[in-house]
Amino acid sequence: MAKNIQSLERAAAMLRLLAGGERRLGLSEISSSLGLAKGTAHGILRTLQAEGFVEQDTASGRYQLGAELLRLGNSYLDVHELRARALVWTDDLARSSGESVHLGVVHQAGVLIVHHVFRPDDSRQVLEVGAMQPLHSTALGKVLAAYDPVAHNEAVEHERAALTPRTVTDLAAFEKVLDLTRARGWAEDLEETWEGVAAVAAPIHNRRRMPVGAIAITGAVERICPSGEMRSELVAAVRECARAVSRDIGAGRF
Repeated sequence: MAKNIQSLERAAAMLRLLAGGERRLGLSEISSSLGLAKGTAHGILRTLQAEGFVEQDTASGRYQLGAELLRLGNSYLDVHELRARALVWTDDLARSSGESVHLGVVHQAGVLIVHHVFRPDDSRQVLEVGAMQPLHSTALGKVLAAYDPVAHNEAVEHERAALTPRTVTDLAAFEKVLDLTRARGWAEDLEETWEGVAAVAAPIHNRRRMPVGAIAITGAVERICPSGEMRSELVAAVRECARAVSRDIGAGRF
């Protein structure tokens, strides 16, 4: 029988300890609770912190679970359930809007499309499930970067390539876009990823108010923004759809 790796066992015990507490824990508390030398405990904490599984409060020096661990847990619990819960709502949204609808989640440094409802007409369309979209330019990506700390870090730390003349690449300008997204609760993509294409997206939250995905309406810019402004009924529709899915996965009313 293969032996367990001691360092992984200790790291797992540390994460369970932090998950079970109602407050942040200091190095001494962690080391004494687990029967570890301070140096050993500190080394494990530094590794977990580097991977985003643990965060350290700069003022107190105490530790808590990190956003990456929460995101991984949400991914396990929510991605398959998210798609199942969103099926009816996204079908209705595509039918009422007359446009295609995408459901996306954060994956590595981009947005993974996990569900795609075709525009309800007879035009030839390509299924985009499994495709990756950029975080910095798409409506889905900007919504996720605005609400998910891990997605935000990925968008900030990676190159924001100019995909069209309208793509926002400057960091300060990009942060202002995210501030606006948080203020109004939705994001738009006006030919920032593909010329001639526009989209509007809203976030989906779980019962802990953590973002677990986003829904977008996507279509030709002349239909989505006929006067240069996003059609208000599409904004309202995608936000209501995202709220409905959020309620279905236990988030309550927003």
